Amino acid sequence: MDYKIGLLGRVALLTLTLFILSYAILNSAGVFVTSLFIILVIAQLIFLVNYAESSFKKVRQFLDNIKQNNYSTVYPVKFDGTETDDLHIEFNAILAKLKEDQAEKEANYQYFRSVFQHLSIGLITFEEDGRIQILNTAAKRMLNIDHLGNIQEIDQVNKELHNAIQTLRTGGSELIKIAHQDGIMQLSVYVIELVLRGVKFKLVSLQNIQSELEEKEMEAWQNLVRVLTHEIMNSIAPISSLASTIKSDIQSQVEKDQAVPVAEVEDYLMGISTIEKRSEGLIDFVSDFRSLAHIPVPKFSAISLQELFDQLAVLFHHQIELHNIRCEKRIEPKDLLLFADSSLIEQVLINIIQNAIHAVEEAEIKNISLHAFIDEAGKIIIEISDSGKGIEEEALNKIFIPFFTTKKKGSGIGLSLSKQIMRRHKGNIQVKSTVGNGTTFKLIFNA
Repeated sequence: MDYKIGLLGRVALLTLTLFILSYAILNSAGVFVTSLFIILVIAQLIFLVNYAESSFKKVRQFLDNIKQNNYSTVYPVKFDGTETDDLHIEFNAILAKLKEDQAEKEANYQYFRSVFQHLSIGLITFEEDGRIQILNTAAKRMLNIDHLGNIQEIDQVNKELHNAIQTLRTGGSELIKIAHQDGIMQLSVYVIELVLRGVKFKLVSLQNIQSELEEKEMEAWQNLVRVLTHEIMNSIAPISSLASTIKSDIQSQVEKDQAVPVAEVEDYLMGISTIEKRSEGLIDFVSDFRSLAHIPVPKFSAISLQELFDQLAVLFHHQIELHNIRCEKRIEPKDLLLFADSSLIEQVLINIIQNAIHAVEEAEIKNISLHAFIDEAGKIIIEISDSGKGIEEEALNKIFIPFFTTKKKGSGIGLSLSKQIMRRHKGNIQVKSTVGNGTTFKLIFNA
């Protein structure tokens, strides 16, 4: 109430002074008295304006403190029940709350910054102009640096890594080899593009997967040796046994110095023929193995997926008609182009389509569909789906392993070759299958 009383009192006093001034002017009270009251009116107006603005000045000061994040100001409180006192109490309460929120935000920032710094994965964030925002300890250790001001400086550490960081878009990843004082590291580089308060920046994660790769490599070698020894032993054992039997029979005949009956000669010929056939099978196996290790370097060019699908339709026309298979092709957009090696990608599609034809041979509904499109991440996707019996979960985890096959006749290298070809294209191949509901293979090309 103090402010209102003070304001009303000053207004009443000014009104009284104006009334007296008017009375003095009307009654010709003289120049001195009139001038005195005029000066008094002006002084009261100035005091009234200053008094009225006093509260606004406090509010303006309060807002300036908030704008400048200055929450340490304390407004005096007399606890006399006046409006000014109430205003000061409210000001102090708001500033205390803001100060508490600021302290909590700072604590959270320091907490997350500490977590960020102690992560085993290297993390780098930088703005569009290349200025580094955050560089954690793991990234410094991986790059063997103490400080990084601009992302361009990584070019001095490793040019391939610098190119990957600059060219990769959201969701993109790449494996980079980098020399380190502890030896060669295999870094998995993953990039996310973000916008925060209108500022664009990139978050780059660096993960050293050298130990995981070495473990997988050892596991792959063990699987390879297991497959090779199994296949070779399966071929060598009967060959060795049969050769030993034929040798002992011939040696026995030589020792007896007798003419060999025609029937026994025919048996020998059949045995030698069996050895020859099994040996040829072993040679074919080794040839298939060599093809896995000698995939040519892709020769990239623009491929019209419409033309590619048409060529495949002509290639499989006879088989599709023979088995009465319904084949559907969809390309979105119609003029979609793929930058890849035409012959290698065609080989991948041939392998998968051939498997799809075998899968639907005994199915009631025989459908195969080819669908090419661009997903939300800008990647070109080719999906090959069939309505066959599907693949069991146990086999689904092994279908890309060399020489593994679920077919009675097959080398088991088609899908393994396809996966390697896709890797040569910096892409990937995925498969989803439900027993009884068919299978879908997805070829993913990073744009």
